[in-house]
Amino acid sequence: MEIDWAALRAAAIETMRRAYAPVSDFPVGVAGLVDDGRMVVGCNVENASLGMTLCAECGLVSSLHATGGGRLVAISCVDATGAPLMPCGRCRQLLWEHGGPELLVEAVPRPLRMTELLPHAFGYEDMERVTGPVGAADVPADLAKWRGRGTVFVHPDISGGTTIWTGYWERSSGEPGSTEEKGILEEGPNLPTTAAAVAWGLVRTPRVVVVDAEGGLSWAGEGEAPEGIPQRWEEEKP
Repeated sequence: MEIDWAALRAAAIETMRRAYAPVSDFPVGVAGLVDDGRMVVGCNVENASLGMTLCAECGLVSSLHATGGGRLVAISCVDATGAPLMPCGRCRQLLWEHGGPELLVEAVPRPLRMTELLPHAFGYEDMERVTGPVGAADVPADLAKWRGRGTVFVHPDISGGTTIWTGYWERSSGEPGSTEEKGILEEGPNLPTTAAAVAWGLVRTPRVVVVDAEGGLSWAGEGEAPEGIPQRWEEEKP
């Protein structure tokens, strides 16, 4: 889609002149091109309670959805002089939500993609790593509130004469002197390898302990091993 940056900036400047900024005296206007070809605009609207101030990009996104939705392709955001202005951090996240990594933002000397303005952005794929079908489906719905808490102990067992691995998810973190309630939240399935059992545990909590056949302990969780666990577990290479 061809982008008429001059027209976008002209619309942003016109909208900036309608901004309500009695506190900062810093009017901002923004205009955006939508993927269906229409243009939407927004300006900042301040409030005596500064925390309730609405950035121009907030108005832009509201206008986007009020007029039919779609995805933003390009935006021009300007200050009182009509010069390109970078969106604040909160608004970069907002624009990412409604335009994605390829959304172009007018800048000098060239437009910048959102992925340049907000590298390593947080998105729904991050939520789905925990709440989505990958891994999280293994966590019973009634135990979802426990995710990230407690400790998983992974250990070997015998099934049909073959060594398998399983585990159990314990409520307590096991910290010395802890008064946390104890008790098993969930027992693990039979799994073919230690690595598979560790992966089962890490979906539930960052605290995973591997117990070998002799009762020795290894830390397979995140960060440094807690006191009393002498070594870190390492996956065996095939």
